[in-house]
Formats: sequence, structure tokens, C-alpha cells
Amino acid sequence: MAGSKDGSHSSIEKERHEHSETVPVRGQPRTPMERQIALKAALEVDPGVSRFSWRAFQMYLVTLVVCGCSGDSGFDGTVMGGINSMLQYQQYFGMTGVGAKTSIVFGIFTIGSLCGTIPASYLPDKFGRRFSMFFANVVLCVGAVLSANAKSQSMFLGGRFLTGVGSGCAGASAKSYLAEITPPQSRGAYLGFLNSFYYVGQMTATGMMVATGKFQSEMSWRLPLYIQLVPAAFNLIFIFLCPESPRWLHSVGKSDQARQVLAKFHSSNGNPKSPLVDLEMEEIEEKIEIDGADKTWWDFRPLFRTRADRYRAYMVILIGTFGQLSGNGLITYFLPILLQDAGITNQNRRLTLNFVNSVTSYIGALSGSAVVDRFGRRKILLTSTAMISCILAIVSGLISSNGSGSNAVQANAGITFIFLFMVVFSFGWTPMQALYPAEVLSYQARAKGLAFLNICSQVSGLINTFGLPVALEKIGWKVYVIFMVWDVFEWIVIYFFVVETKGLTLEEINEIFEQPSPRVYSEQLQREAKHSRDSETSNA
Repeated sequence: MAGSKDGSHSSIEKERHEHSETVPVRGQPRTPMERQIALKAALEVDPGVSRFSWRAFQMYLVTLVVCGCSGDSGFDGTVMGGINSMLQYQQYFGMTGVGAKTSIVFGIFTIGSLCGTIPASYLPDKFGRRFSMFFANVVLCVGAVLSANAKSQSMFLGGRFLTGVGSGCAGASAKSYLAEITPPQSRGAYLGFLNSFYYVGQMTATGMMVATGKFQSEMSWRLPLYIQLVPAAFNLIFIFLCPESPRWLHSVGKSDQARQVLAKFHSSNGNPKSPLVDLEMEEIEEKIEIDGADKTWWDFRPLFRTRADRYRAYMVILIGTFGQLSGNGLITYFLPILLQDAGITNQNRRLTLNFVNSVTSYIGALSGSAVVDRFGRRKILLTSTAMISCILAIVSGLISSNGSGSNAVQANAGITFIFLFMVVFSFGWTPMQALYPAEVLSYQARAKGLAFLNICSQVSGLINTFGLPVALEKIGWKVYVIFMVWDVFEWIVIYFFVVETKGLTLEEINEIFEQPSPRVYSEQLQREAKHSRDSETSNA
């Protein structure tokens, strides 16, 4: 056994010993292991900002402002899911809750979000991450006002389209901004919280509709659409009070300002000359070109230029598609209809259960965000995907034989497992949808890569928005079985291809993807890091 262990770590052990006493001179490229050794040494001198300090609190406030972009998306999806089940809305526009007309209403948001990738691929690199979020939320606000005041279906669809444009652009810009400004040792928690804020918008929407659903007037569905302005307006008001991304600042030749931002949010004493800040600036200067390909909005070559770039793009496609097609879209958009299929016919109870689902999902997402930096990306994705596959199998059995709702116990059990599905999905996938693509992409490709992520997500979402209403109408509970089989396939792909990125700086992650086998090398690097920590503990 000892021989096997030594063999699995041989290449990294050799590298660690070769460089344990020799640090490359400034400007000379480091290997991933050398970067880890240097980061560890820097953290011993400067352990970073204390989580209870004033500067940490400022970082929390910045994160909250950025989270308005994630609340936008959660509010919209849930508002439409709840409104779609309201008789007041159905009667006003002549809808039924399922079928082709419903697909168009949901799908136009997806089309708008796809169009939002154009400004999302250009504005963040040209004018900065903050301006891109500001622009996107202005567009979203216009769309929300149009849809809330719609007198015809065409006006309603126009508002939905603009809301999609703004939401798609804002989400991509927020992910790149937060990934680039947060410390590497806690990046997972920050970006996980960003995407988890989706459920704050969802809870606001579902909680409001429990009350407005009782209104007999048009305000039952118009008022929730007005409230959609709140998270977007919150971001609009405060975003320019937040500092710009240090990596974008360096890319436009403002390295001194970039150093100041890193010192404020990464250094324990705010010292711009801290060894930790020096190391991060060294990596940024090495990896980020000034006036490079990222300044031309139409140049998507950085996503596919080299083998490493293509591997990163595959990871973006994986997260973008699997994050939409794991069965979560079925529940997010159509939970009230699913509850009706399970035998819950009272509209008020369906809306109340929709709100409960938002709360439990948010708890799951926050829990995943809290532990993602401890357990790593691969382990959480593999565990959660395996669990939701099992849950969908159970739900299929419970719902299939109780379509009429005659067995109350069986119906309640089915609903319980539907809720449990979203808790587990939110624990594993919600933090990762913002975190993983943002950290695996190189700086030169990050803005366009996250715009590309939105394309992947929205194209996959077309299956949910256009296909699911018809599928629910035609085959009912069998839709669960289809997603169960797909989730098993997802688990296999994740196991063989997903790279572990826990505890690495963005520039160190770049080096991992340059290796012949990134997934294998990343696991070896993590094992070596754990072995080093265990050795230090035993020696102490």
C-alpha cells in the first residue's frame, strides 16, 4: 500500500522537493506546485482579512450589491411559475397553464437572455464589470415596467424579452466581477452565495403571490411583476460605490489601483506591499495581457484556441447544460402545475407550497456555499447528482400511481420528495453554476466565456420552456423518469472530466488546465496538499 501511495504522488512529490528550497525569480513562470508553496508561505505571513473585520464587512456589502443581479433571475422564473397557475392571469390572456401559448411566454425570456450575451461579451471587457451590471439592470427595469403594465399579450412578451436581455447580461457580469475580486481561499463561498441569492428573489416572489393570489383583480399578477424592479434597482443605485475588478483594472493599465483593491480585501493589514498581494499581482501580471484579445467583442477565439482553452470551454458547457437539465427547471417553473398533478387542487395551497419550496431550496444552497471550499467541487457535484437521481426515481413511483390525488399520504410523500430534490440540487448545483465556470476560465476569456455559459444555459433551458409544458400535457409523470436517466449520465461525465479547483488562485487554475490530464493532475495536487497538511499536523 505504501508503494502504491508513493506512486500516485510521485510526480508532484518530486516537483515539491525540487522546488521546496528554490523559489523562481520574479518574472519566471511557476508550476502549479510552486504556486501553492508560494501561496502557503505568503498566507503564513499575511493570513488575509479576518471575517469579522470592517474590511470583511465591506466585502460582504459589495457581495450583497452584486447579488441583486442573481435575485433578478430568481424572481423572474418564480414569478412566472406562480402567475402561470393563477386563474386571474389565465383568464386575462386566455391561457391554460400548459401548452404552446405558455411555452411562448416562458420561451421569450430565454430568447431575450440569449440576446443578452451580446452586451455581456463586450461591455465587461470594454467598460468594466460594474458598468455592464448597471446597463443590464437598466434594461431589466424597462422590461419589468412593460410587462407589469401590459394591456396585450404582445406588450407582455416585449417586456419579458427585455427582462431576459437584462437578466442574462447582469448575471454574466456579476459572476466575473465577484470571481475576480474575492480571496482564493473563500471564493467558493462568495460565488455560492451570489447564485444562492436566486432563491431570495424566488422567496420574495412566492411569498408575495401567496397574498396577491387571493386578489380578484388584475393586481394579483401585476404587483409581483412590479416588485421585480427591486433587486435590479438596488444594484443600479449602489454598484458604482463598489470598487472595480482588480484584474480588469490591470488589463487597462491601472495596476496601482488593482494593487490597492487587492490590499483592501485580501491583506490582513491592508498593506499594498504585503507578500500575499505581491504574489497575486505577480500572477495577474504574468497571465493577463494588456489590450489583449478580450477587448474585441467579436473575438471568441480565446475560448477554443488551445487544448487547455477547449477543456475549459467543455467545463462551461457541462455546467451550463447539466445545471438546467437535471430536473430543476421542471420544478422551478412548473411546481404549481406539478402539485396539481399530485392531487393538490387548491390554488392558495399550491402557492403556499411554492413559497415553502423556495425557503428550503435557499437553505440547501446556503449550506452548499458554506462547505464548497472545504469539501471541493468534484465531491459535492458527484454526491448531489447521485442523490437527485435516486430522488427522481422515488418521485416517479409515488406520483405515477396517484394522478387523481385519491391517496393523500402518497401525494404528500411525492411532494416531500419533490421538495427534497430541490434542497439537494440547490446544495450541490446552485453554488457551482456561478463558481465553477468563473474560476476555470482564463481572464482573457472570462467575460466571453460567461456569456457563452449563458448561451449554453438558455439553449438548454429552451427544452424546459418550450418542451416541458407540452411534455407535462402529453406524458405527465413520465417526465421524471426521463430526467432520472439523464442525471445518471451526468454523474458519469462529472466523474471522468470535472477538474478540482478548491483552494487555488484563478491563475493557478490556469496552470492546471495546461497539464496533459487536468482532472488527474488536480486530484493529485489536492492529495499532495492534504498530505502536506497532515504531515505538519503530526509534526506539531
